[in-house]
Amino acid sequence: MGLILEESITTNITLANLPGVSENGVLNDGAERSVAEEYREKINIRTPNVAQKVMNLSGGNQQKVVLSKWLFAAPEVLILDEPTRGIDVGAKYEIYTIINQLAADGKGVIMISSEMPELLGMCDRIYVMNEGEIKGQLAAKDASQEAIMRMILKG
Repeated sequence: MGLILEESITTNITLANLPGVSENGVLNDGAERSVAEEYREKINIRTPNVAQKVMNLSGGNQQKVVLSKWLFAAPEVLILDEPTRGIDVGAKYEIYTIINQLAADGKGVIMISSEMPELLGMCDRIYVMNEGEIKGQLAAKDASQEAIMRMILKG
């Protein structure tokens, strides 16, 4: 989700920030390619070239293209909904490293995840939701699977 599978890696990465690769409303192909190459290296997207269609990438590399797109848009707050669902352990680790670096750089990261170990390992604060309502919050030092389950069940 968040990708145009029939398009290239380059197009997908630059799509959310077209002013960053255009001048007077005209796309600069060289600037687009340069940005895509920069993110291919920085995020470690495994592909022979950035002209490749996204549909030909693995799930983990597709996820990295989506992440690159939003990083190129330079948000102050990034909302990640299930950022590691369906990808292999190696790609998960790389995405976790990127998320940690964003937080270290002072960016806000809101991570939505149904994977309890992911939340416990990555978050500074956890808000517990059940049936569309916030049931409580926990600081990382107070969070555990048991504490989270108690909040969900107290309803």
